[in-house]
Amino acid sequence: MALFSRTAQGLRLERIKASPQFGDGTFVNRYPSGYRAPGEVDRPDLKGFLFGGENRTPSAPLPSVDPRHGWARPVDGGLRATWLGHSTVLIEIDGRRVLTDPVWGPRASPLTFLGPKRFQPVPAPIGALPPLDAVVISHDHYDHLDYPSVRALAKLRVPIITSLGVGVHLEAWGIPPERITELDWWEEVRLPGLTLTAAPAHHFSGRSLGDRNATLWSSFVIRGEQHSVYFGGDGGLSPLFSEIGRRLGPFDLVMMEIGAFHPSWGAIHLGPDNALEAWRLIGSGKFLPVHWGTFNLAMHAWDDPAERLFAQAPEGVLMPRLGQPIDPLRGERIEPWWRGVSESDVVRRFVEG
Repeated sequence: MALFSRTAQGLRLERIKASPQFGDGTFVNRYPSGYRAPGEVDRPDLKGFLFGGENRTPSAPLPSVDPRHGWARPVDGGLRATWLGHSTVLIEIDGRRVLTDPVWGPRASPLTFLGPKRFQPVPAPIGALPPLDAVVISHDHYDHLDYPSVRALAKLRVPIITSLGVGVHLEAWGIPPERITELDWWEEVRLPGLTLTAAPAHHFSGRSLGDRNATLWSSFVIRGEQHSVYFGGDGGLSPLFSEIGRRLGPFDLVMMEIGAFHPSWGAIHLGPDNALEAWRLIGSGKFLPVHWGTFNLAMHAWDDPAERLFAQAPEGVLMPRLGQPIDPLRGERIEPWWRGVSESDVVRRFVEG
């Protein structure tokens, strides 16, 4: 099983070395972060990360919806989004379908017996997906680039659009080179009815100790004939969001991470407060929060990202159930649907304590 890093060669290596984001042997963040880098505030130690914190997983699976019934209905207004867990979203846009960061695997880890384990099942199997026009993979971290999911998608013969260098993994896992498009920041690829553009992100990459920042990380813009969606991938708060909004906006829908945050990760992850600020900097679109409610990747309670966002709940925020297809242009009333599990967790801790 080719889970670990491979070495770029040939034309791929030439493109990597020619990238403005590449220097001194690795990719680097060319945009300054608005927050202190990891290490400048107290960082969680390994023991604390592995065993610290309370209520890091729910006591039962979260409420979800089987999306297949919704997918069978026509898309009113030309835009529909279905959050399937973590950063996996099916975007139906102007008659086309794009899947972001597909992760169906049981762990965000190179190991089958150790590492962050999925506590929330995907509402539908890969085989139940409607026909796809493209798959977008933002970067090569295990919770965004998933081996079993890629292997399953290989059978669907769908184009995969990703960041510069990530194709080295995809080819090793059986994806034909002609179906892989690797983009540097601000580059775009045109498919029938779609334009996909890689945009900056303040993050990092790597799947082993020896390949730190060997591949690029990106956010992506998905544009149909009438509508446009921004998918943030992973990344901390920085001035790049204003530039993305200015150069590639306006957007109808903005999807950004709210989970797996810590005070020392402000330069590489948003969290709910910084996600709202990044959305303000982008300046358009409804906001669909992702990257939460699926894996235990940080020391905060599993529902903390949702509760922090819900407490502010500005107009334009969408918080659908897992698997619930929504029309971003119509808007949806926010309900704290996750609290049923949260309340049972409170009762359980009271009884146990």
